[in-house]
Amino acid sequence: MPDLFSPLQLRDVTLRNRIAVSPMCQYSCEDGFATDWHLVHLGSRAVGGAGLIVMEATAVSPEGRISPQDNGIWLDAHIPKLRQITDFIHAQGAHAAIQLAHAGRKASMTRPWEGEAVVPVERGGWTNVVAPSAIPFSDKYPHPVVLDIAGVQRVVHAFAVAAQRALQAGFDAIEIHAAHGYLLHEFLSPLSNVRTDEYGGSFENRIRVVLEVVDAVRAAWPDALPLLVRISATDWTEGGWNPDESVALAKILKNRGVDLIDCSSGGLVPHAKIPIGPGYQVPFAERVRKEAGIPTGAVGMITEPVQADAIIRNGQADIVLLAREMLRDPYWPLHAATTLGHAGPWPIQYQRAAPLKRVP
Repeated sequence: MPDLFSPLQLRDVTLRNRIAVSPMCQYSCEDGFATDWHLVHLGSRAVGGAGLIVMEATAVSPEGRISPQDNGIWLDAHIPKLRQITDFIHAQGAHAAIQLAHAGRKASMTRPWEGEAVVPVERGGWTNVVAPSAIPFSDKYPHPVVLDIAGVQRVVHAFAVAAQRALQAGFDAIEIHAAHGYLLHEFLSPLSNVRTDEYGGSFENRIRVVLEVVDAVRAAWPDALPLLVRISATDWTEGGWNPDESVALAKILKNRGVDLIDCSSGGLVPHAKIPIGPGYQVPFAERVRKEAGIPTGAVGMITEPVQADAIIRNGQADIVLLAREMLRDPYWPLHAATTLGHAGPWPIQYQRAAPLKRVP
């Protein structure tokens, strides 16, 4: 059996393979409510054979959305549609995770295909954009209001309540979003956090809110179910968050009940020079895995079955998360199984097509 198709156990959850659908914003909600688009988008990738389907960044509060069209989980009313989606994912033999997020200073923005601009209040935007410090992402983004201590604690509480709702919605795992320049990442990096209180300055202070969120979510989340954290392993900018700090944080998170670190990078500053290429972020997953002794996920321009299988076989990561390649091909895992000579998880309805080889 290819290593890519070996099962992976995280607490009491056993994934059928090492392939995950990375969380990808669809910007297709209204007032935080998921729609049939999400059912078909995520459901088709469960049919396509992935072991874990991670729902897009889902805001824990209205002001935590990237755009007015982001997915949300700040209301009990959001639960029923999410439950329909997880029920379908489970029926296909896959597991469902949800990425809980707060956009911080990158909130209240237009969708990618609408340009890059602040959404005015009359078009559904909001003025209470918050951040650890009053530093905007760029001159095209809102000028954020500094979170006071009470505000920080409200955010922590919002993550915990969102975890409770995620459980009611049938999710098998939670991923806390502490990457890509959003709120929790903003606290981690000295480029966006210049606070002088207990949440700023030293490494111990800058990671404090992430630890508080992890502790609150872990307390609200069953011991039997896994907790993941996505980090940006580096800001790719001098003076920013770096791989050494990522390893140090991962060691602490392991002891706080986190089961896997999803290793991405970048997103904090617009001018970062990122050497993008096939598998360019895999070394971060490999280093965190080896030095922190915690399972990791690799992400970033992983496109070919042989490439993905080698990452698992060589011990660089425990799971691969595919994003754009899954948008191009929802059935990538089925095609990968054929390419690697494995009898993959073809649905019975599709088995007449199973012998077909993937078209290059």
